[in-house]
Amino acid sequence: MHDDFKFEPVRGLPEALPKDEHIIWQGSPVARRLWIEAFKARWVAGYFILLAVWRFGVSTADNSLAGSVVLATPFLIGGAFVLSLLYGLAWIQSRATVYTLTNKRVGMRIGAALTMTLNLPYTQIEAAQLDLRKGGSGTLAFLLPLDTRLSYLMTWPHVRPGHINRTQAALRCIADAETVARHFTEAAETRLSQPTVERRDAALPHAVAAE
Repeated sequence: MHDDFKFEPVRGLPEALPKDEHIIWQGSPVARRLWIEAFKARWVAGYFILLAVWRFGVSTADNSLAGSVVLATPFLIGGAFVLSLLYGLAWIQSRATVYTLTNKRVGMRIGAALTMTLNLPYTQIEAAQLDLRKGGSGTLAFLLPLDTRLSYLMTWPHVRPGHINRTQAALRCIADAETVARHFTEAAETRLSQPTVERRDAALPHAVAAE
């Protein structure tokens, strides 16, 4: 089988991990949940059903019930086609995406046509919020510092919905989201509790120009 990401030294990451870093969890969006939540499958289905009902209603004035059903059917067929197309896009996004939690950061390899990798160190994440859904799936979003700018369009659908002005990167529609959130919390707390040591070289008393 051909691997489109065989150039990655570590699956989902652009480079090999340092010796003091290890992977805690990896996963991808659930295609069906991404189809429903990000691609709004239920809203699209409702729209086409409404069109079909409307067409059936206005057709009954001049046609038999069977004829009205025939006139309304194309809207249902069109809706099924659009929903199938959206599901295909959700499946492609799911297959191309790899979310990674290490003991130091959140890694996100995203994008189907144009692949990009986001590295979010725990020290740069101000807060995280879990949107848990029925069945255990959910979205874990990360609030980044104000000076960290992400493009909503470039990173969609791997963002917290509705937060455009201050885009929040998110592990979108992941399975067993509560467990993943717990892994993140434990790793982030451990990382933030570690002391940091800064190395400063002694300043030279005089600068000497090279000749």
